[in-house]
Amino acid sequence: MPAIDVLLPVRNGMPFVGKAIESVRDQTFSDWRLLVIDHGSSDGSLDTALDYRKTDKRISVYSCPDADGLGTLKNIGLQKCDSRYVLMQDSDDISVGNRMDLMIEAFNAAPGRLAVGGDAIVIDAEGRECGRLRAPYSPKAITSASFFYNPMVHPATAINLEAVRRLGAAYGIDFLNAVPESESITVNRFAEDYIFFGQLALVGQCANIPRSLIKYRRHASSVSNVNHAAQIEASLRISRFLSKSFCRMRGMDEFDPGPFCSHADYVFDFQRLDYTALFEHMARTLSRGLGASSELGRELAFRRILANRRSGTMMYRFLRFQYRYGALPHERRTVRNWLLRKARRGKYIYRSPPC
Repeated sequence: MPAIDVLLPVRNGMPFVGKAIESVRDQTFSDWRLLVIDHGSSDGSLDTALDYRKTDKRISVYSCPDADGLGTLKNIGLQKCDSRYVLMQDSDDISVGNRMDLMIEAFNAAPGRLAVGGDAIVIDAEGRECGRLRAPYSPKAITSASFFYNPMVHPATAINLEAVRRLGAAYGIDFLNAVPESESITVNRFAEDYIFFGQLALVGQCANIPRSLIKYRRHASSVSNVNHAAQIEASLRISRFLSKSFCRMRGMDEFDPGPFCSHADYVFDFQRLDYTALFEHMARTLSRGLGASSELGRELAFRRILANRRSGTMMYRFLRFQYRYGALPHERRTVRNWLLRKARRGKYIYRSPPC
């Protein structure tokens, strides 16, 4: 049994899948097995993976053309894993050379951790660097952020397989079972990673390390581009599901995180300018349920900016936030997207009926 299983789902991953496999093969840590789970590729991805298998016995390839969505495909892969840790790898991304060593160090430093992730370097189709993805680091920061966006960069994560299995966790399903079945949700595609790591975050044992672990590729045919609207809608549903589960687990009044979400830097517009009452209720609930912390305080300070959509008020609050905390790139983009919404004809604004 290897120390690390690498789970690589792929569907029509050419021309990038070869580089993804090579980035696993070239790791400084050598005790791994790569599981390529092909979802009915028609572009040669399966044949490419099979060619790599011929040259390295640590590579296994499985064809699962009938899997019902990416969530099911990932769960098939998880069922085949028998290592201590499972590392996630997307078919168009590149792991940095010492990623596995960094993951092992992080888990060894905190054996009770369920998941560990990190930052990412954003690259384009040609491999040119075009940005950075910065994640919250501590478990408290991740839990605080999980109601508003996915705080784990999925292809930069690894999980403690035995600990996650004890929870009954799997992609796309409600495994905390804090709400009745009639109020539960299933997300088998588009945001199956968010519901998975969002629930792990509610348990409170996820962390990110302040290092870039992958080169995260953005290109025209990536899932996040092709199914962008569906991902945003699914992410909003998951945020509301997580808040409901959290409140039921702690016996508290529910709150709606929707107006304060920032999935993919979107601002969610429910046709009101002032959400102060909703924010104050949410802030009281989270403070009571999570306890006071600097991480929660920072997260709520940013969400308060979105509680009043009048441009002057929002800009004033953002400048104060920037002075005190230092805004992260995704926070700047979120505020900018609202302030410039008219000039951009509503781009990055998700409109929904009043809440």
